[in-house]
Amino acid sequence: MVYETIAFALFSLVTLGCSLGVVLVEDVWHSALLLGGALLSVAVHYVMLQAEFLAAMQILVYVGGVLILITFAVMLTKSTAEQPSEVSEA
Repeated sequence: MVYETIAFALFSLVTLGCSLGVVLVEDVWHSALLLGGALLSVAVHYVMLQAEFLAAMQILVYVGGVLILITFAVMLTKSTAEQPSEVSEA
């Protein structure tokens, strides 16, 4: 019983930390990675509640679908402002 409480507290802190990181981090890529961590830790909470089907759907739908869609959107819309443009001298 004590180990279950410690595991719940640990994953609650992981969920809370990742969720705060999603909101507070300025880089969109790191925010998406933290969202994946938060969604995976919610799946662990489902496993701890003995709802394995919900945990599997959480991983397949949210982590596997929505998070991949977000990461592709971030990669495809990334700004190219960091690259210096070449100016030809004539």
